[in-house]
Amino acid sequence: MPKAALTCCSLLLGLLLPVVAGAVEFYRYVDDKGTTVLSRQGVPPEHISKGYEVLNEQGRVIQVIPPAPSAEEMKLILADKARASSDAQLLRLYSTPEDVERARQRKLAELDSLIGVARGNLQSVRTQQANLQSQAADFERAGREVPAHLLAQIDNQKAEQERLKADIVRYQVARKEAEISFNADRDRLKELLERNR
Repeated sequence: MPKAALTCCSLLLGLLLPVVAGAVEFYRYVDDKGTTVLSRQGVPPEHISKGYEVLNEQGRVIQVIPPAPSAEEMKLILADKARASSDAQLLRLYSTPEDVERARQRKLAELDSLIGVARGNLQSVRTQQANLQSQAADFERAGREVPAHLLAQIDNQKAEQERLKADIVRYQVARKEAEISFNADRDRLKELLERNR
């Protein structure tokens, strides 16, 4: 290797050594006993979640790693994220509080329709049951045994009535929940629109 190239490499190496030497980092953390520890090896895994600082060789802090959030803080962070996602979806769905009101009216009308249909069906089933019971009574008055298929039909009508009553209650609960939900959406949208003005 020519002498000039060797000298050049030596100078370059001489310039790079302080830079490489300056790359030494120390880690400062607090151990289980509350003692502040300064280490070149890094932070033990059991102490990472408590947070630590990275220092250069002059002892200056070059990076601060904050402690991991507590379970309560994590709950709040997740709740804030969920709220932000919900707000974004609300702003995508509706432009004005009136849009929310129109959607609310449509949903309530749909549920009212389902309740009306279920009530109509319930009345029809009650009428059918009354007719079947009248037939059963005719058999009993004539001193004859009520046929098993007639008793089974009466039981089926009773079961159908219970199912329809449960449907009506379910639709009524859904209606109340929809009203609460749409009212909350309308109020939140108003807040968001005010904030964005």
